[in-house]
Amino acid sequence: MQPATRTNLTDSATESLRAEIVSGRWGVGERIPNEAALTDLLSVSRGTVREAVRVLVSQGLLDTRQGSGTYVRSAVDTSAALDRVKRSGLRDQWEARAALDLEAARLAALRHTPADLERMRQLLAARGTVAEGGSEAFIRRDLAFHKSVVAASGNRAMMELYDFFTAAI
Repeated sequence: MQPATRTNLTDSATESLRAEIVSGRWGVGERIPNEAALTDLLSVSRGTVREAVRVLVSQGLLDTRQGSGTYVRSAVDTSAALDRVKRSGLRDQWEARAALDLEAARLAALRHTPADLERMRQLLAARGTVAEGGSEAFIRRDLAFHKSVVAASGNRAMMELYDFFTAAI
């Protein structure tokens, strides 16, 4: 492991630890070295190590267990993956969102409640056409309808992904 550089120690320590996790140095479920060992490996203070670990916990790569240590939760760097999705082409993002729309509609058909159905009906009726209020208003109403379908699917992960793609597009 490379010692952290002195530019921004927390960022550098975080990136050094992230690289070790993603490379597989510590496997999923495996305990990483304790704070003192990481301090020596990275040549930084305990506070810097704590902050770097805190960042990686918030990003889902590590999990801290009181009295037990810190463990690798995932070797997949989701923040980097989401950055790559953001940089993908608009067509790719639209196609991914369209795939979510299809699966959300299928799940909503199976799982909707009467309240979900009523909300979707209201939003679809309110959506109208582009001619009835301009394209910006139509897009807002159309998005509200699509989000109600995704919500009716009952799938939290799908709702989060849909929000992500909506913001990216």
